[in-house]
Amino acid sequence: MLLTLKMFYYVYGRFKLLFCEKDKMKNFYDDNMIFAQRIYEIVELLGNPNIVAKKAGVTASSVFRWLRGESDPSRTNLIRLADAANVNIAWLATGEGQKFKDKEQLDTKDTTDRHLAVNEAGKLVNIKDFVFIPEYDMKIGENYGYMTNDDDPVLTLAFRREWVTDYLHANPLALSVMTVRGDSMADILLDGDKLLINHAKNKPATGLYVLKIGDELIVKRTQLLPDNKLSVKSQNQAYDPFIIDLKSDLENKIEIIGRIEWFCRQI
Repeated sequence: MLLTLKMFYYVYGRFKLLFCEKDKMKNFYDDNMIFAQRIYEIVELLGNPNIVAKKAGVTASSVFRWLRGESDPSRTNLIRLADAANVNIAWLATGEGQKFKDKEQLDTKDTTDRHLAVNEAGKLVNIKDFVFIPEYDMKIGENYGYMTNDDDPVLTLAFRREWVTDYLHANPLALSVMTVRGDSMADILLDGDKLLINHAKNKPATGLYVLKIGDELIVKRTQLLPDNKLSVKSQNQAYDPFIIDLKSDLENKIEIIGRIEWFCRQI
C-alpha cells in the first residue's frame, strides 16, 4: 500500500516517539528544518507568509507551521506553492535541480525594489535585513494550551537578522513570541512581558524555559540535577518548586516548549 507524504511523516513521527534513538530524532528534525528553509525562500520571494498563503490558496497558519518545520505541505499544496513562486516543484520538494522555472525570470532591479521599504523617518531600509517573528495569542501562566494547527499569529515582530543569527545564534524559523501572565516569575519576568522563545532548544537544560504541563504553559527556571532529574523553580517564593523525573515525566505529561532568549516590557 502506498502512503501519502503526510501519512508517512505521521507514521514515522509516531515511530520515532516510541522507538527511535535520540540521534535519529535529531536527524528527522534537521531534515524538516532544511525543507523549512526552502519555504522561507519562497516567503522572501513573495513578500511575507500572508502573501504566500493568499497566492497559494492555503491558510496563513499552515505557512507558519511549514516555516517552523512542524509539518509538511500535502502534494496538492506543494504544487500550489511552486506555482505561486514560479519555482520547480522538484527543487521545492528535495532541494535538487534548478530553483526557478525560468532562469531569467528575476530582474535584479525588481528584486532589489521588492525588498526596500521606507521607515518612519523617510529613509530607505532593506527588509531582508530583518526577520519577522510571529506572536501567538498564548498567555504563559494561564490554562490556554499550546499552539494548535488552527492558530494564526496575532502579530508579527521584526528583529534585526544579524542580531538573531550572530548574537542569539538562533534559527529565525524556530522562534516565536508569547506573553507572560501571572506573577510566578516576578522580579525577573512580569505580567504582560513579551518573550522570544527558541523552540529548537527543547531539551532538558539549565536556564529559563517554557514548559507545558497538561494544558497549561508555564515559564520557570530549570536546573539539571544528577540521576536524570530537572529542578523547576519560580522566582516568586509563594510558588512551590518541584522536580521532574526525566525518565518518565517527559514521556507522559510534561513537554519542554523552548528556551527564553529575550524579553521586553512596557515601562
